[in-house]
Amino acid sequence: MRTIGLIGGMSWQSSAEYYRIINQAVQSRLGPLRSAQTLMYSVDFGPIERAQHEGRWHDAGVLLADAARRLQAGGAQCVVLCTNTMHKLAAQIEGAVTIPFIHIADPVGEAAQSGRIERIGLLGTAFTMEQDFMKARLTQRFGLDVIVPDAPDREVVHRIIYDELCVGVIREASRDAYRKIMAKLASAGAQAIVLGCTEITLLVNAGDSALPLLDTTTLHALAAVDFALQGNGNGNRDAHAGPAS
Repeated sequence: MRTIGLIGGMSWQSSAEYYRIINQAVQSRLGPLRSAQTLMYSVDFGPIERAQHEGRWHDAGVLLADAARRLQAGGAQCVVLCTNTMHKLAAQIEGAVTIPFIHIADPVGEAAQSGRIERIGLLGTAFTMEQDFMKARLTQRFGLDVIVPDAPDREVVHRIIYDELCVGVIREASRDAYRKIMAKLASAGAQAIVLGCTEITLLVNAGDSALPLLDTTTLHALAAVDFALQGNGNGNRDAHAGPAS
């Protein structure tokens, strides 16, 4: 089994989900007493969140590149960045190591293709919904048409992520707001909804949407398991590694 290196803490709420999903998947595939070989470098999210909102992305990238190097030095055989938003810095992080970087967009794109989905609605932080680092990869590599909520709804999605989900607060009113926003994306022609922030899975599930949900947290974590179990007959697909675009 290969050792999975996780960069977590953004927020730790979703990083805990990665750990749970990865270990449950290994247990399911290998046996009841089996668990994953993992290393996690969990950052202090406060300085990174400030850097995001102040536009100091390179400074945040320096911290995450250092985390990746520490994981490689500790014996990790891949890097899994447990956040969508910070994939804006994928190239900077990937360039700091020689081990594979498993990009969060790739298992999402593969799942969409497997489901014959062509148009997806994307939820996430304002950075993820409004900038191109996720949308362009999904479009260029997988031919997907990506749509996002309108500006007022993007503000609602973003606020709930930072003010509530990242600090472990789950509100029924926020779940209802997400349901309404997902329904609008369905009306706009989306065939599936991408939960493009690793905390959103804490709030909504398949019962909240008439459309299929592509949960980046679960898909990314399972891609890491596939990588870890390659070569022993338990990996289900190729690693999602390669240059970031």
